[in-house]
This record gives sequence, structure tokens and C-alpha cells, in this order.
Amino acid sequence: MIRWQDYTVLYPGSNHTVVGTIKVLEQLWSPQLENRRDILVYLPPSYASDSRQYPVIYMHDGQNLFDRATSNSGEWEVDETMQALSAEGIEAMVVGVPHMGDRRMVEYTPFKSTGFGLYGDGDHYLTFLCETVKPLIDEDFRTLPDRNHTGIMGSSMGAIISLYAFFRRPDIFGFAGLLSPAFLIVPRMFGMVEVAAFSAGKIYMDVGTREFAEDENPSLYSTAQRYVEDARRMRDLLVEKGYRAGENLIYREDEGGVHHESAWARRLPDALRFLLKD
Repeated sequence: MIRWQDYTVLYPGSNHTVVGTIKVLEQLWSPQLENRRDILVYLPPSYASDSRQYPVIYMHDGQNLFDRATSNSGEWEVDETMQALSAEGIEAMVVGVPHMGDRRMVEYTPFKSTGFGLYGDGDHYLTFLCETVKPLIDEDFRTLPDRNHTGIMGSSMGAIISLYAFFRRPDIFGFAGLLSPAFLIVPRMFGMVEVAAFSAGKIYMDVGTREFAEDENPSLYSTAQRYVEDARRMRDLLVEKGYRAGENLIYREDEGGVHHESAWARRLPDALRFLLKD
């Protein structure tokens, strides 16, 4: 554990909003992507006083998960939510993997061609998570390493790569959280899911009814409607594949929900309750 530092020691200052225990590994090298980034690990309240192992959720956009001071436009409040859920007997580790700025769209896009002129390197990013990050986490922390206790979660393009990971690496991931998935950017996801083998596990998916329409710009209303239509289409496709609504599939529409961390923070507790409860 020497290589892992306390978050508040590594990032000193008075404007942080982190609660609980978060460890940081600085500048982990990715041989798959040929870049470096910090890796953040939230530890549940009982971790220091217990000897048991814990489920793990891998989340994208790591700089937006725990701390308003490092976020782009607000945080998911993952740490606050996990602290509160621990009182309900729901505990898990959360691994935050920060995005790489202008490489974000590339790393979260699974396909080489999307139809939007976007080059995707999502397979290499997924391999980085599965073959570099996860073995490190399992070695250094008391995890439950099997697929039933390993999940992946993200929003927007992070939701896209999470759904892709769930079907592409069923040996690793047993549950996935998809918040405001950006299917309109990667429409090939529908074909991918349609032909993929059924993967046992849980899927949580939600969408706001005002994605990208929060500024009352009428030109964005069609985009907001497209988000809802695409989410419903994916929900129906998942049901056709054999996922059962209310059992291993939860789908929610957030009336008035926008494409923003504040909306995802509000919906996060219910998502985690569903994904983490046995």
C-alpha cells in the first residue's frame, strides 16, 4: 500500500469536498493507451476495521466523481452517496479512472468508425481497465474479484463504454450502470448489443427528459428527445434479449433531468442500491 497516498495529502487545500477515505495512485502508466493518469479508490467506512472483501465498481470521468474542486462542472457525490448507503448495509469500493481531456471521446468510443467522423480507441481503454487497473486493485486491496462483484458505470459516453464493456468482457463485469447514455453519438451500439451473447447480470439505465435542453434553447429540444427515444429503444432491445424489467434490468426516465453531474448525483443512490444489493 506504500504506493497509494491519501487523497487529502496528495491534493492539499481547503476547497475540497471529499468525505471518507480515498486513496490515490499517481500517474499509472497504460501500455495499451501509452499515457498516464492518477487512479482514485474510494474505500468503504468499514474497510479499516474489518477483514472482509468488498465489491468493486469501476467508474469513468474520475475527476468528476468525488471532489468539486477537480471536476469540470460539479461532482457526482459518489463518496457522499457511498457513505450514506453504508448505513443501509450497502458497501463497495469505487475505482475512479479520470479521463484524459481531449482523448476522452476517443477512449470512450468502442468502434473505429461511428458515423460521426469520430475515431474510437475504446477497446484499448477497456483492455487497460481489465488487464492493468483491475489486477492492480485486486492485488493491493481486499476485493471480491469475481464478475458477480465487479461492475462498471458511467454517464454519457462513459455509459456507452460501460455497456460495451458489460457485453465485451462478461468474464470481468457482472453489472453495469448507464446514466444518460449518448447513443446518438455511437448508434452502432444497437447492432453490437443485438448480436452480443446474453450476459447474465444487472443493468441499470436512466435518461433525463431534458438532456442538453437545460438552457431553454429550442434548437436542443430535438437532441433531448433523441436521448429519450434512443434510451427507450435500447431498453426494448435488452428486454428482447431476455433481461427482465424490475429484476435484472432497471430503466428510469428523470422528468426534467438534464445532462449534468447534478442530475447524475441525484439518481446515483437508486442506481447503486439496485446494482449492489444481492
